[in-house]
Amino acid sequence: MIEARHLRVLRAVASTGSFSAAGRELGCTQPAVSQQMKALESSVGTPLLVRTGREMRLTQAGEALVRHAAGIIAGLTAAEEEVAAIAGLRAGRVRLVSFPSGSSTTLVPTALAALRAAHPGTRVFLEEAEPPNSVELLREGDCDVALAFRYEGAAGVEEWDDLVVRPLLTDRLVALVPDGHRLARTEGSVAIGELARESWIAGCPRCRGQLVEVCEGAGFSPRIDFATDDYPAVVGLVGAGLGVAVLPQLAVESVRPRGVRTVALEPAVRREIVALTLPDLAQVPAVAATLDELARAGARQSAAR
Repeated sequence: MIEARHLRVLRAVASTGSFSAAGRELGCTQPAVSQQMKALESSVGTPLLVRTGREMRLTQAGEALVRHAAGIIAGLTAAEEEVAAIAGLRAGRVRLVSFPSGSSTTLVPTALAALRAAHPGTRVFLEEAEPPNSVELLREGDCDVALAFRYEGAAGVEEWDDLVVRPLLTDRLVALVPDGHRLARTEGSVAIGELARESWIAGCPRCRGQLVEVCEGAGFSPRIDFATDDYPAVVGLVGAGLGVAVLPQLAVESVRPRGVRTVALEPAVRREIVALTLPDLAQVPAVAATLDELARAGARQSAAR
């Protein structure tokens, strides 16, 4: 195997014409230069220099290696500089996948704005996907950080034991009722059973499943008349008086609810929102900085509620 340090020595010998002159240029002794040249010749399996008295002459193989050495050394130097830039957060790339209500509220935008201000050379590429798809993208190497959530006490809770889990905030489910609904002006919380006879508008499949589970736990099955993955559409349907809904508070904050009222539910249903990454990726400076900013943004959002 050819080592870069040996190539640098070969170039110095070729340009100066002697081991001693090459040693002075490189800041090492003549015996050290001789030893490294022998090691290089041993690696390639052929002589690279012909020694005639005090002069050194390159063999054909030596000339070929010197010709390629310039590009190799330049490439290594560029690689070293790029890695140093990434390690120092002067450059870098982070592929972030977030579920829609995470990227449309202050959580992700606030974190990315702070990251850009602190490390303008770091680029973040954002895509949207709901868990568990976002988590699979992470495990398959298609992203570096995935925002995910899981409901407290839900059946079949997803396991993240193989991942680095960074808690961001706890999100509570709230009921949405039309502005003229009998429960719209309720002070305090409402038992979900009081909505048992209502028409329901369901959100994303994960939230839809959680709605059914919560309702069945209260002794009834919700009559779902409309289902949509689009949170503004859910709010619009409720505002038009077509039914009631239960959505995460973060999802409600991502839209301007018109003609609807939010009502706290009992028993409280919460979901844990986290940022996930792989253990090795957690050591990458740009990924670590992204996780830090997401955690700060989550803490600020929790404090503002």
